Amino acid sequence: MDNITTLLTFDAHLRKKLLAQVGKLGFVTDEKGYLAPRSEGKKALRTLHSFKRNALLEREREFVQSEWPRLRRYFANGTDVEPEKIQPRLELIEANTWQSRLFRLASLTWSVPVSQGYGRRMRFLVWDDNNQRLLGLIALGDPVFNLRVRDEEIGWNSKDREKRLVNVFDAYVLGALPPYNLLLGGKIVASLLKTKEMRNAFNARYSRTKGIISEKRKHPALVLITTTSALGRSSVYNRVTLQGRRILQSVGYTSGWGHFHIPDDLFSLIRKFLMVRDARYADNHQYGDGPNWKMRAVRKALTLLGLNPNLLRHGVHREVFHCYVASNAKAIVRGTAKKPRYDRLLGVTEVGRLAVDKWVKPRAARRPEYRLWRATALKRRLKPVTHGTKRTNVAREREKKYGAR
Repeated sequence: MDNITTLLTFDAHLRKKLLAQVGKLGFVTDEKGYLAPRSEGKKALRTLHSFKRNALLEREREFVQSEWPRLRRYFANGTDVEPEKIQPRLELIEANTWQSRLFRLASLTWSVPVSQGYGRRMRFLVWDDNNQRLLGLIALGDPVFNLRVRDEEIGWNSKDREKRLVNVFDAYVLGALPPYNLLLGGKIVASLLKTKEMRNAFNARYSRTKGIISEKRKHPALVLITTTSALGRSSVYNRVTLQGRRILQSVGYTSGWGHFHIPDDLFSLIRKFLMVRDARYADNHQYGDGPNWKMRAVRKALTLLGLNPNLLRHGVHREVFHCYVASNAKAIVRGTAKKPRYDRLLGVTEVGRLAVDKWVKPRAARRPEYRLWRATALKRRLKPVTHGTKRTNVAREREKKYGAR
């Protein structure tokens, strides 16, 4: 009886914490019982992410304190930047280097916590060679297996996707650091996806690798890069076109399912719960098990707890973009061509020059306040923010909406 009592107590504790988490974030429910943010505004969406971001910053507190003094010099002041002379350069980084620590530190300044990516991964620092300061970050990894708007745009069925997803990467980190973001530097960074250097870096690392699941040599080619806005519609990724060539194309919005609103400490409890219940999802997280393992684990736990799996539908719709790296990328991913063509790719230097002329110079003339930016302001972004704990009516409604079915 003691073991049974312990299990029941653990179940009740986890159930209560899940419901409280949803209430704390201030979600509302629609007529079908789905979650939805109180507002689609960017401020409200940042607030939804802020709890998870705070937890991340707490875990990284010692790292920040150790690395900020060493790496501070790579972050620009506004007066360091000469807009007309910005010279972007991509640096592919390796693990356990000072560059990887710089990437980690810089990514902690993002308002939305940065994912670690899945499977194959490449991370880049984007430098401004004019002043040796960090302009932005790019991280590419394996895309999620199921993404409706991507698959509909391509025309994939499940078999097509399984065969050709190997030619697709996802930019799960893509953006500029201040003060470059004040000069539309995010558009520069996005433009670098479609460059010779990006294609060459992929080929050097992955063109002759074997599939983890199939163990077959697939000879992948980078023909399509997807990326997804962090906060609803993206003003940065829209209208990224150079010399009449579209870099990013919006293909629609995600349907609002995911687990970003389940913090890591709560997910650890979910895994313990699944282990006790002898559920196979508890450790189903190795590469080859698919990037949606965490979502499957949460869904399984919700079902076992008698809660509605619709708790996974957070209702935050993110805009999805395609960057066709090869000129015949659509034919490759649709299976009507085999050999990709890269005849229209430009190098980083030329793309950077075009981007500076189109976006940075006019922006600098209109908005000279970028010069007031001080890199020390980034240090404040690396400190957790204390949230109030005021209880809302939403928390009290959870039991009604997500109780045992």
